Amino acid sequence: MPYRLTEKEIEQYRREGYVVVNRVFGADDIERVDRTIENISEQALASGKYDTILEVEPQSLGGKPVVRRIYNPFEQHPNFRALATDDRLLDRVECLVGPSIQLQHSKLNMKAARFGSPVEWHQDLSYFPHTNTDLVTVLIYLDDATQENGCLQVIPRMHDRYLPAHTPDGVFAGMLTEDVHKYGEPIPLEAPAGSVIFMHCLTPHSSLPNRSAHPRRTLIFEYRAADAFPIYHGPRVANDEQHACQIRGTPSLYARLAGPPPMIPAMPENFKSLYQLQEETKERLGVAS
Repeated sequence: MPYRLTEKEIEQYRREGYVVVNRVFGADDIERVDRTIENISEQALASGKYDTILEVEPQSLGGKPVVRRIYNPFEQHPNFRALATDDRLLDRVECLVGPSIQLQHSKLNMKAARFGSPVEWHQDLSYFPHTNTDLVTVLIYLDDATQENGCLQVIPRMHDRYLPAHTPDGVFAGMLTEDVHKYGEPIPLEAPAGSVIFMHCLTPHSSLPNRSAHPRRTLIFEYRAADAFPIYHGPRVANDEQHACQIRGTPSLYARLAGPPPMIPAMPENFKSLYQLQEETKERLGVAS
């Protein structure tokens, strides 16, 4: 594998719950994705029927909707599929979860200049519990990411447990419901465009609003070992599995049971978006946005 992680990078991932690899993708790669994002966004908004393709910010800008997420980009265009299956990613993912790799889901988050929504602290695996924790979130920065434009921030060394992510009545909150600062100081992951974050599925993370004059977009692929099977806890799981696919190696005949016992709170009905669920939780708990 010509693009494998170094032993030092693997060690950091195992110890800290993440590793950043700078400039994995070049300007040509990003330019192709830029054009694809622009075309998909323009066509969807022009159609007036974009709810299954993308999500917009709650406030408009100059009377025009502002896109904050494209759903399932892997399925939207060959350019996204090419990146998701690129050896520059998969060789490194294989170092972390083994040779049989499935894509669990994909999304594209966008923070417009002086506008982008924050994402509250959460652990990815709380949204989609599996039989083991060999899932890795791969985040590709499509723009230079800084603290000013809302780069990802993480709490290291907290990827060996589930943290509380439910309201007092036992309903899934979509966010951590205790102060994460007691576990350590957040580390901002600033990096230039084309850089990639490989993050354990239980690493607590969040991002701040974009207060800068520059956009910050992140293309996200969630990969899993083929023997990590989803735990059914409602119809949303079956719907999500329609988007999963084998992209390297072969499917597993056996589910591997490993890792901390997953929390399975009651799932709220009909929530579509992480942003929506987190806002509803903050309202219920009386937490300021």
